[in-house]
Amino acid sequence: MALVFVMHSCTTYTIPTESFKTQFSKFDSIQKRERVINNPLTYGTIKYMTNNIMMINVIDKNNNPLTIRNSASLEMRVTKKNGKKNIFYFDTVTLENDILKGSQSRFLPTIRKEIPFDDIIKIEIQEGGKNYNYQN
Repeated sequence: MALVFVMHSCTTYTIPTESFKTQFSKFDSIQKRERVINNPLTYGTIKYMTNNIMMINVIDKNNNPLTIRNSASLEMRVTKKNGKKNIFYFDTVTLENDILKGSQSRFLPTIRKEIPFDDIIKIEIQEGGKNYNYQN
């Protein structure tokens, strides 16, 4: 059973950049929601603002379209034209005026990274397998 979970949690999906832009354009980036997640290091909680996206359309490794649920441990890896990669927590990502914004840390969620969307050539997401769960 654990092997099945590990294999599932390592599955990487892609989101074509135009599909990502289309999906995010359906949501008003101003309408964010405060969420609370568990803090596995201190057994406390962490509060931060999330995007409104509940489900995201992705492509699996066999080029099949799928829809997956957003979660507190879903991670997004962005590859830029210069080959550099940035990792964000998917639920913190917004697209505002063609600028991708998101948090790379659960412990410092107010520190956000910004990337011009035109600099992005690849977007991948996967369940990070971290023990983060929504409390509200």
